[in-house]
Amino acid sequence: MEYRQLGKTGLTVSEIGYGAWGIGASAWIGAREDESVTALHRAIELGVTFVDTARGYGESERIVGSVLRDHPDVLVATKVPPKNGIWPAPDGLHPDETFPGDHIRASLETSLAASGLEAFDVLQFHVWSDEWVGRGDWLETIADLRQEGKIRFFGVSINDYQPENALELVRSGTVDTVQVIDNAWHQQPEEHLLPACAEHGVGVIVRVGLDEGGLTGRITADSTFPEGDFRNRYFGGDRPAQVEQHVNALVADLGVGTDELPDLALRYVLDQPAVSTVIAGMRTVRNVERNAATSDGRRLTDTQRDVIRRHRWERNFYQAPDA
Repeated sequence: MEYRQLGKTGLTVSEIGYGAWGIGASAWIGAREDESVTALHRAIELGVTFVDTARGYGESERIVGSVLRDHPDVLVATKVPPKNGIWPAPDGLHPDETFPGDHIRASLETSLAASGLEAFDVLQFHVWSDEWVGRGDWLETIADLRQEGKIRFFGVSINDYQPENALELVRSGTVDTVQVIDNAWHQQPEEHLLPACAEHGVGVIVRVGLDEGGLTGRITADSTFPEGDFRNRYFGGDRPAQVEQHVNALVADLGVGTDELPDLALRYVLDQPAVSTVIAGMRTVRNVERNAATSDGRRLTDTQRDVIRRHRWERNFYQAPDA
C-alpha cells in the first residue's frame, strides 16, 4: 500500500480508502454484517488507514466503530446530513436551514454514540454550497468542536457533479478536506478544483471512483438489482446498456480485458497528484484485495492516460432517467 498526505493536515492516508456506505445496508441491498466486518478487517491488514462513513449510512457508523475502536491508528471520517434533508443542496438556501450549529453538534454526538468512538478525525458536511461561505454559525461551531477534541479536521462532501461549487470554500482557507466525485468518465474536477486544492493545501477524498460499479465492467444491458437498491434508479432505463457500450469502447481502445478495467480506473484517479485517497466501496474480502492491490506504486502509461481522457463521458445518473 502506498500513502499520501491529506492536504496540509499533517495526516497520512492510504491511497485506497474504505468507503463504508454499502456496508450500512440502507441503500445498497445485500450487505451482511459479518461479511462487512471481515472485509474491513482485511482492508486494515492490507494497509488501509482511512475509512469514510456518514450519519446517513444506516448502520455503517456502528459497524465501523465496532472495528476501529481496536485500531486507533486508522483514521475515520463521518458526515453530518443537512438539517432539511435535501441532497444535493439547491441554490438559494441559507446555512441556518442546512447546517446550523445546534444541528451539527447534535448529529456529531449521535455519531459518536453510535460508533463508540471518542472523536472523528474528519467531520464533513454531506452537501455543500459556496453560497454559505461567511454566513451562519457553522464555522464557529466547527471551531468549538475542534477545541473540545471531538473532531480534528473539517471537510465537505461536494454536491454530485458540481466540483466548481466548492472553489470559494477551498480558497477561503476554512476547510481541510473536500470529497468529490472523480473518475475516468467524470473528469471535470481536474479543470479547476484539483488545482485549487493543490494550491491551498486541501486534502482530496475521491468518491465514486468506479462510478457506482459502472467502471467495474460488470454492468451490462441485462443487469438487475434487488428491490429497494438505489442502483435501480442510478442504472435505470437504458443506462446499463449505455454503460456497457462505453465500457466496451474503452477497454477496446485500451487493449485490455474487461476484468482489468477496475484497476486501471482507480489508477486513473490516483494519477492526479492532488488526490489524497480514493474511497472504494468494498463489502467483500475479494473486492478489498482487488482494490488494495492497485496501490503498488505503478502509474498509467502516457498512452493509457490519453486513451482514458478521450473517453470522458459527463452525465448525472443520480437524477432520474426521465429528469
